[in-house]
Amino acid sequence: MAAPELYNAAAALLLPNLVDGRAERIAVIDDAGTYTYAELNDRVNRFANLLRYRGLTHGQRVLLCLDDSISFPVCFLGAMRAGAIPVPLNTWLPTQDYKYIAADSDARMVVVSATVASAWVPLLNTLPPLDILVSGATDTAHQDLDEALHEASSTEATAATRRDEPAFWLYSSGTTGNPKGVVHRHGDPEFTARSYGRHVLGIHADDIVFSAAKLFFAYGLGNSLTFPFSVGATAVLTAAKPSPTLVKDILRRHRPTLFCAVPTLYAMLLGDGEPPVRDRLRLCISAGEALPEVILQRWRDEVGIDILDGIGSTEMLHIFISNRAGDVCPGSSGRAVEGYQVRVIGDDGQGVADETIGDLEVRGDSAASGYWNLRELTVATFHDGWVRTGDKYLRRPSGHLVYCGRRDDLLKVGGIYVSPVEVENALLAHPAVVEAAVVGAGDADRLIKPKAFVVPRGEPSAALADELIAHVRTRLADYKRPRWIEFVTELPKTATGKIQRYKLR
Repeated sequence: MAAPELYNAAAALLLPNLVDGRAERIAVIDDAGTYTYAELNDRVNRFANLLRYRGLTHGQRVLLCLDDSISFPVCFLGAMRAGAIPVPLNTWLPTQDYKYIAADSDARMVVVSATVASAWVPLLNTLPPLDILVSGATDTAHQDLDEALHEASSTEATAATRRDEPAFWLYSSGTTGNPKGVVHRHGDPEFTARSYGRHVLGIHADDIVFSAAKLFFAYGLGNSLTFPFSVGATAVLTAAKPSPTLVKDILRRHRPTLFCAVPTLYAMLLGDGEPPVRDRLRLCISAGEALPEVILQRWRDEVGIDILDGIGSTEMLHIFISNRAGDVCPGSSGRAVEGYQVRVIGDDGQGVADETIGDLEVRGDSAASGYWNLRELTVATFHDGWVRTGDKYLRRPSGHLVYCGRRDDLLKVGGIYVSPVEVENALLAHPAVVEAAVVGAGDADRLIKPKAFVVPRGEPSAALADELIAHVRTRLADYKRPRWIEFVTELPKTATGKIQRYKLR
């Protein structure tokens, strides 16, 4: 059931918790302390009124360059409650990217964590000038966010927004070119809360969620804000970058029931001494990159719980294909989440047969309305209700969908498509391989063949390279084997943990 026409996403996520007896439940645990839903709502109201006092009108953009702490949900929800448009930003970007986004978004204010404020100082005299608030300010050069909130009114005044009007933007972490502003509507979070939060996770008020993926990613935003707040559950936030030591400490101290991460982190946790203790964990979730079957099996063996792998996108806001508890198909992304339709099509635009690689398209009510200021790309990506994901997939006869790589990553060897992910998974099944990435390279005749970049467990050698190639030949068709193995100390990745194969090419 769609949200009503008059609808404000911030009010819809918070107010039911206040009227349904959950006001004193813990909404957020961060590095500094705990905050109830009543306290969170008070701060959200104050930020909304602060924006109004500073002259930010309906639809104006507010950049949020914030670490994961109570400040993020306060500013994100407060901006939407005021009718402004929050724009969360990756806190790990260089100043030139912030400069581009500030100009592209035509923002009037930026709220930054003290840890990244230095990257913004050179931009404050740009046109248009940016008003700035600093969360955790340690000097008097700029106003501290908490001080500004303390001075603002806590009176509740929700803007009269509509379900289908812009609510927030997310700048996509593209592998090439400038970031793209993805425009989401007020009704989109509610749809993901129902489709994935309740139907896949079964999230409820007693859950405690810890997501290693940060709030400024679409994946983390759903995990740590939309889903827990939609039912009155608790989100655990930390400003620190996730490491095996940190994650294990959080799992031990806060005993979450839901843990969300990317495949790289699961692999790091398994390779860092003793694996995490399951304790109260009832579900683990993975996205951002396809979960190798070998990592899933090791996690099952050593931790004693499944990982639900899935695929989502910034354009769709969260996961739209997923494995489920009791229906985990190793090596696959699972099936379409309730409320979404997916299809795998060929170059002719028609559906392809099972076990045939094609282009994945998806439709569902959480789809973005388009890209800001990029009409041609919007038309190319969003068409007839379908969203072109840019991912290559095949469908098993069981209905499970298997990720084969990005459209640009797919190899054609001897006229036959080869999925780099399939070859990578075969390499990962060898005990000497920590990580692997496969790209196309030209042979002596300039014909494309698979080449593998491997992070070894131990010393690399020509003998190990030969052994790995032979290992793949025992698991896959001969034409899929890597012709070359290059050993590296690490693989290039995006901030979300996706391998940047274009850099290897």
